Amino acid sequence: MDWDAPAIVLDARPFGEGDAIATVMTAEHGAHRGLARGGAARGRTAIWQPGNLVHVRWVARLAEQLGSFSAELVHPGAALAMDDALALAMLSAACVVAEGALPEREPHPRVFDGLLHLIAHLSQGEAMLSELVRWETVLLADLGYGLNLTSCALTGETAGLAFVSPKTGRAVTAAAAGVWVSRLLRLPAFLVGSNEATRTDWRDGLRLTGHFLKRDAFGHHHRPLPAARQMLYDRVAALAAESEQQDAG
Repeated sequence: MDWDAPAIVLDARPFGEGDAIATVMTAEHGAHRGLARGGAARGRTAIWQPGNLVHVRWVARLAEQLGSFSAELVHPGAALAMDDALALAMLSAACVVAEGALPEREPHPRVFDGLLHLIAHLSQGEAMLSELVRWETVLLADLGYGLNLTSCALTGETAGLAFVSPKTGRAVTAAAAGVWVSRLLRLPAFLVGSNEATRTDWRDGLRLTGHFLKRDAFGHHHRPLPAARQMLYDRVAALAAESEQQDAG
């Protein structure tokens, strides 16, 4: 059994003397684990950094076996993000979410394409936070936990959507929210068609998708939201608070 394909490295952990257990994602094979021989050895660790785009070959005697990987580096996403703290935080968060939430060997081409786009454009800075949040909504939908942001759950209105129910994942207009506002999650405009976004919007977007990732994608498997994803939220929340203080002053 064997296949080869472009892949995104999601995770690599040392195994034995100089090897690594790597998880990669491809469009056709989904999240896939294998033994990267020499993957933890000096000179090879750079290939297996999360966020790198590689061309990988997987070989195994039987389909159900772990198998082994060999790979060539195509795009050093990890190295390119290393000097930008926010870009590195986005890259780390996206990789751990994909690695932890996606079922192994189940293809999710939309998730793969979205992650590939995100990695390729991290140099655009804060603006890619909108893309990251949108990507997380795609991942949730592919896993069967999609949010319904097309119309108000209470009135059916399609305009003025401003909140999301943390229970149902359905949108609610500001007018219909009423006294329940404090119990709802804010819906940033960039998720319902706007091209404009602020740091506050990005914070609220990460809080929104983070709630459902934690409850559904990870909670159903009795696992916490990955630390790298929480650290990204904390970083963006701090940036939002800084901007709000400047605006108030």
